[in-house]
Amino acid sequence: MRWDGQAATAVLAPDGRLSAWLYGVQPPPQVVDAAIAGAEAGRLGGLGHEFFERRGDDLYTKIPITVSEATLGAKIEVPTVQGKAQLRIAPGTQSGQKFRLRRRGAPSLRDPNAHGDQFVEVQVVLPKVISEETKELLRKYAQMNPENPRVAMGLE
Repeated sequence: MRWDGQAATAVLAPDGRLSAWLYGVQPPPQVVDAAIAGAEAGRLGGLGHEFFERRGDDLYTKIPITVSEATLGAKIEVPTVQGKAQLRIAPGTQSGQKFRLRRRGAPSLRDPNAHGDQFVEVQVVLPKVISEETKELLRKYAQMNPENPRVAMGLE
């Protein structure tokens, strides 16, 4: 990636501030903070973070969950800029559903004592390989629960 003609790598510091390492400016590399550069944090030259997208003081992340976790509910571990947090997944959670972790977002660029929120979007992931026994259980489940989510759209 390039930024102002220089190669750059995004860095999310432990305190949640997004920075970019600029290479080739002068040895050693400079650190340019997103707030100092005047760019919206999280959008510095199109750079991002492996787990988080920053919008203002809020952070957004997508977390995979299993079919059984979504159906039955679970407590899962999610990454935050402060470390790891527990998130309660309610039974019947749908793929794409969002949860909010209050004050687990990035520190405010205007008020260092304030934090934004972190929004976690869950994505239900189907198993890649299932056994014949699991397939039979799913067939029985389908017979016991003959629901069709497309009916509301007038489809069969």
